[in-house]
Amino acid sequence: MGIKENSRRLLKELPDRVELVAAAKTRTADEVLAAVESGIKIIGQNYVQEAEAIYPAVGNKARWHFIGHLQKNKVKKAVKLFDMIETVDSVELAQEIDKRCAQAGKVMPVLVEINSGKEPQKAGVLPEKAEELIKAISPLPNIRVMGLMTMGPRFGNPEDSRPYFITTKKIFERIKALAIASVEMKYLSMGMTNSYTVALEEGANLVRIGTRIFGERE
Repeated sequence: MGIKENSRRLLKELPDRVELVAAAKTRTADEVLAAVESGIKIIGQNYVQEAEAIYPAVGNKARWHFIGHLQKNKVKKAVKLFDMIETVDSVELAQEIDKRCAQAGKVMPVLVEINSGKEPQKAGVLPEKAEELIKAISPLPNIRVMGLMTMGPRFGNPEDSRPYFITTKKIFERIKALAIASVEMKYLSMGMTNSYTVALEEGANLVRIGTRIFGERE
């Protein structure tokens, strides 16, 4: 199966309420274009420099989501390229995005990344600190908190991801109920190729899928 067939099949299979992010780490401009031409509307990138390399070929044929760990020194470039940053996990990062967006004259939709497994090697805010972080960054005028994102285990039994997704969904519902000014809990970004079916069962409406679209990485 090629990229186009994979993309079309996946788009058909997903419920209408769910948006698909094609996780395009290490993929070429031609591969990404094939996905976009098959109806994929959002490209996810983990690295600013990779996005810069393929952006000229793809441009605004798709929306661009940043789905990797964003370093502060890359924010200036990131706010020019991306339509959403899914991985905000600190006040400092949010302030830098806000500052750079103010200079660029734009407002950046962001998701707050939850370290739902409390794994020291992973980015993301700890579940018990999520509310505090969102309240701290919500007044920033050039970002808009639009929901949450989490990473389950990348490999292994998809069921192992379920507790991560349940934890994040609970936080999502709690924050939503608080009705914090300038916070719109619209997106719950959970699940990758290995675990997206479990994520959908637990309420995800944004899934980040790479291998199932593009095949295994070389």
